[in-house]
Amino acid sequence: MAENNRKLDDDTSRAPVSQRGHTVARVADTADIGALVSVNIDGQDVKVPMGTTILEAARRIGVRIPTLCWHEDLCIAGVCRVCVVEIEGQRTLQASCAYPITAPLKVKTHTRKVRQARRHIIDLMLSEHYGECYSCARNNNCQLQALAQEYGVDFFRFGHPAAPRHEMDLSSHSVLRDMNKCVLCRRCVRTCIDLQEVGVLEAVGRGDQTRIATFMDKPLKDVICINCGQCINRCPTGALRANDPTDEVWAAIDDPNKHVIIQTAPAPRAAIGECFDLEPGHALTFEMNTALRLCGFDKVFDTNFSADLTIIEEGTELILRLYKALVEQDKSVALPQFTSCSPGWVKYLEHFYPEYIPNVSSAKSPQQMFGAVIKTYYAKLSGIDPKDIVTVALMPCSAKKFECNRPEMCDSGFKDIDYGLTTRELAKMIREAGVDLPRMPKSDFDDPFGTATGSGVIFGATGGVMEAALRTVIEIVTGLKVENVFANADITPVRGFDGVRVVEIKVPQSGPVPAMFKHLVKDWKWLEGATLKVAIAHGTANAKKVMENIKSGGELAQCHFIEFMGCPGGCLGGGGQPIPTSPEIRAARARAIYSEDQAYAVRKSHENPAVLKLYKEFLTDGPCGHLSHKLLHTHYTPRGKYIA
Repeated sequence: MAENNRKLDDDTSRAPVSQRGHTVARVADTADIGALVSVNIDGQDVKVPMGTTILEAARRIGVRIPTLCWHEDLCIAGVCRVCVVEIEGQRTLQASCAYPITAPLKVKTHTRKVRQARRHIIDLMLSEHYGECYSCARNNNCQLQALAQEYGVDFFRFGHPAAPRHEMDLSSHSVLRDMNKCVLCRRCVRTCIDLQEVGVLEAVGRGDQTRIATFMDKPLKDVICINCGQCINRCPTGALRANDPTDEVWAAIDDPNKHVIIQTAPAPRAAIGECFDLEPGHALTFEMNTALRLCGFDKVFDTNFSADLTIIEEGTELILRLYKALVEQDKSVALPQFTSCSPGWVKYLEHFYPEYIPNVSSAKSPQQMFGAVIKTYYAKLSGIDPKDIVTVALMPCSAKKFECNRPEMCDSGFKDIDYGLTTRELAKMIREAGVDLPRMPKSDFDDPFGTATGSGVIFGATGGVMEAALRTVIEIVTGLKVENVFANADITPVRGFDGVRVVEIKVPQSGPVPAMFKHLVKDWKWLEGATLKVAIAHGTANAKKVMENIKSGGELAQCHFIEFMGCPGGCLGGGGQPIPTSPEIRAARARAIYSEDQAYAVRKSHENPAVLKLYKEFLTDGPCGHLSHKLLHTHYTPRGKYIA
């Protein structure tokens, strides 16, 4: 089977500052770019490429310069001045994050003058920062708090607000804003405008009247916020936080009349160890199962089960669309088909490209599919009234909170998912229960959904949904084992953090139609020799590139299937994941996810015995049948007669 992989564009969030389209200062003549320049930092000599900032040079030799407005994912702003340094021969201090080295320099990073300047800057920030640290969501993980401790702040030199000046914005299901804690670092602005290219937040006013605002100061629920929470992950204080339902979850657990179920997604399991002082890259999947039972959850289910279910439903929908387009020559079929797993991406499309809503798969996300199955199939199987079941979803994503509260997500006859928890919020609950997560013994998920596959696990990384889909499509269409096409079933062309990837896979032969799909097609001969063209994009800035390419009739308009994830890196970089985040941290989480995939005995969604049992016992009219459309899709549109 031939395959071709190429990058449409680089991930701008990982590019050097000079490549992100943000010019801070003239670096040098273009003929000098790439030349090495000598710089002496605190007595250490180092040679760096011309244009390297002082901050970057210092980090190369292990010299720590404190920062606040600077972030690895964002363009340079240089607004907070916490990173100032002293340069020999210059009268004023310079912001090291924004100062490009274009000639030999001698730099001092911790002189008395520098230390005093930093202390005064921190004091000035505190004079505008209202709030009690003990009750703040970022207590013990706040950069302003850490800087105040580091620089010996023991009184408010320039005063301190006696009362809040701004009303909190509590309108959103996902993101809460408290501008009384804002330090005007503009990280949220740069995240929303540059990293995600959404543009909800902006700095307005001048001087001491500057503030961060939405369009016409409207609440977040009334603007084009996509609920991704990337602003939360980059805010250095508690000015932005997720809408936390843990009190309601505890109340449900403590209610003897409620049967409380939690499902856990793969990305949080690969990251939650960071909340317990482990280095990034340690998956605590099975330790967490034990911890959740100690917290009082009645059942612990694996979202990977419904991820496998999603592959079957979404893949079947793609096959139906391709059949109508290629065989029946139906020009009304919306192709390429877009994935629907990421609620941040779906919200982005609804705001910016509503004309392409028909291209989005009608399949619900794994979170929502599971909720519908729990309150129907599981409720009947267990003899529990669905009104007494409380469904909780552990997700890496703040947008999942919005998704579970969408009014259409109640096809079970009840609210399919009652509460969405972020990784950070569950870590807080586990600590509150007195549980030391890393020391927990391992235990498995509960039946009847205890069986999952490696394909479900890799949903947590960008490209994972596509890889899971391809593992299944290749096998059911060609009759070949995917291991005979891609070594160890690892479809590496769709992996990685490139902003947009395009992959072409040739269908060399057709195999027998599995029983599950015989009610849809009689054979696969119409796909023989076809080239399946797919694409993958993560982060809405990259999604915008794809959509603009499609609108202009570019090469991506010829794709058949495109995976979109709203957050950089996919779910592992979600807005509910541990803080801080960086390209290196996200890469470590990805390694943990792919390592866990390798450990599963079953690594393909269509071989998941629990999913097959569900179709046999409950969804008896098969994938994309009437019942599955009612429960597992966002709407039911009569499809006419089955393909025979």
